[in-house]
Amino acid sequence: MLIVIALGGNALLQRSEPLESELQRKNVKLTAKAIAELAREHQVVVCHGNGPQVGLLALQNEAYTKVKPYPLDVLDAESQGMIGYLIQQELGNQLPDKPAVTLLTQVLVDKNDPAFRAPSKPIGPVYDQAQAEAVRAKRGWDIAPDGDYWRRVVPSPQPQEIIELNIAKQLLDAGVTIVFGGGGGITEVRTDENKLEGEEAVIDKDNTAALIAEKLGADALVILTDVEAACVNWGKPEQKSIKTASPQALLDMDFAKGSMGPKITAASRFAVNTGKFAAIGKLSCLKEIISGTTGTHIVADAKEVSYY
Repeated sequence: MLIVIALGGNALLQRSEPLESELQRKNVKLTAKAIAELAREHQVVVCHGNGPQVGLLALQNEAYTKVKPYPLDVLDAESQGMIGYLIQQELGNQLPDKPAVTLLTQVLVDKNDPAFRAPSKPIGPVYDQAQAEAVRAKRGWDIAPDGDYWRRVVPSPQPQEIIELNIAKQLLDAGVTIVFGGGGGITEVRTDENKLEGEEAVIDKDNTAALIAEKLGADALVILTDVEAACVNWGKPEQKSIKTASPQALLDMDFAKGSMGPKITAASRFAVNTGKFAAIGKLSCLKEIISGTTGTHIVADAKEVSYY
């Protein structure tokens, strides 16, 4: 099987952890161990998030005032290299006989996407409200609530095309495990002269992973997060974990827009467009998700919603 794995931010950092290199290394070791168990039996493509890291790079970028701050597309590329290096190194340590490589990935978006006028993608560290207001006043950034905290938000357009897709296919044909589409990809638009040009945005990695999985002909898309399954009535006494559902059944439910909602949308899109299954679940349960014993499975022809 060819499986595309979308890694949530918890694969690198827990929400309460500082953005430190050693903590990310510690978390990546656990992540790579889980992925390696799967990669021994299947072809694997890894797509990771970069929200905390690209936000940190932006803060570091702003701190040195002798040059103009680098734009987000350059910081996207930096975060792809940084995170990809950690994952690639640890996958190599786990599977020394199976090559792994990070492929710097450009992703084409529509320059007229309305997301450019409505920033929504949280990046960087979390702030309390007073800190958020101070950051907004000092830097002129868009700030929005993120759970109990506040974070910087930037445009997050929909991915339209993966520029390096054919290179990825060649690497997979050669038996290479690839880290691909990291951070949702480096945001690109086409100019009137049909040239690629970077844009100030961070694409949602789940949307990019779904597009990559579809275009590569993957057998499954697995979106990993910090919960064992998607739930109805989240946080209430009647909360229930969803085992299996059709895409439409899930899209008709109400999920948090800043967390589970985008994962449901991306996974459902893959299931509808390909007729294959997508799943959402916990990183530590990756093999069990593939075997169907845990996680939420989105299946195009599911007749009813089942629960654990």
